[in-house]
Amino acid sequence: MRIAHLCLSNFYIDGYNYQENTLPRQNRCDGHEVMIVASTETYNRDRRLSYTVPCRYLNEDGIPVVRLPYRRLFPHAVAKKLRMHPGVGALLEQFRPDVMLFHSLCGWELLTAAAYVERHPKVVLYADSHEDAYNSGRTFLSRNVLHRGYYRFVLRRALPRIRKVLCVSLETMDFVTECYGLVPSQLEFYPLGGEVSSDEEYAEKRRRIRGELGLREDQVVLVQAGKMDGKKKLLETLQAFRANEFRNLQLLIIGSLDGEIRSTVETLLPSVPNARYVGWKDARALVDHLCAADVYLQPGSQSATMQNALCARCPVILDDVPSHRPFVDGNGWLLNASQSLEAVLSAIDGNPAQLEPMSRRSLAIALDLLDYRKLAARLYR
Repeated sequence: MRIAHLCLSNFYIDGYNYQENTLPRQNRCDGHEVMIVASTETYNRDRRLSYTVPCRYLNEDGIPVVRLPYRRLFPHAVAKKLRMHPGVGALLEQFRPDVMLFHSLCGWELLTAAAYVERHPKVVLYADSHEDAYNSGRTFLSRNVLHRGYYRFVLRRALPRIRKVLCVSLETMDFVTECYGLVPSQLEFYPLGGEVSSDEEYAEKRRRIRGELGLREDQVVLVQAGKMDGKKKLLETLQAFRANEFRNLQLLIIGSLDGEIRSTVETLLPSVPNARYVGWKDARALVDHLCAADVYLQPGSQSATMQNALCARCPVILDDVPSHRPFVDGNGWLLNASQSLEAVLSAIDGNPAQLEPMSRRSLAIALDLLDYRKLAARLYR
């Protein structure tokens, strides 16, 4: 089977563990021929959004990637919103996919993918949506001109050729229903996933990383990870650790520190003896560190690392938002007005034994909902 991933409405970042990286990798591991068609939107060395040059290459998984420029009809500031790219139709005719997954609904080339299906009716087109009220349409102009106007027009024109719109969260389902006028029968819950290690692989990663970091077996290791800005609430985590003398807890901070909090974090860290900043880790190393953790902590805004943490068998502490609720069922805590971070940390510190059954429960949830082997297989039906 030939599978084309069209990453033309969002970024594509080499070497990361986002859905756009991991699904094609799993497709290839399953024996299929895969191609990624991407925009030039990526991250630079400082892990900030930037743009690269149009090019063709094999990525780290040996998958062909074709990066296409924006059409030169408009200034870059407009073109990056309209998301029109030359040559998409020709690439599809050359590759002849059996299945296409168009990542994110917001872009003109969804019409090109739909036109290809019209010419080749046996081809299956899926479109996935990552849009929600937190990361999309946050200004009046964006919501009413781009989303309710332009993107809705494109999607409605392409919709007859789309087998199903795959939504990465419950809040995404609400957004596409309200903003684009889709109905529940056109949607399917298709969460961001992760890679589930075997028992042997998990044990090896856990033993190796804890040894490298000099962590005692009896220490309860919590990981907070990601691109840390104010919304991630890292400062609140550090203040909770500083205000309490937790006997058993060790906090590892993994990721980059945004400029708005960097100086405050660096000032605060020396006063929190059981917290350690270990810097940025690439996708593989991050997964290894999650296997070494006992709890994954995400008190603020959403991050795809949460799904990887569940796949690494971590009990979780998450902000109580609708998108997190399907993933917390006997395997952690949701933070809200009645359950504070300090109270949860105190409960863990006082009874670390409760984490073992929670870890088993996280693994069960991951195998049911998040294993990319299962998510990839969904595309083959």
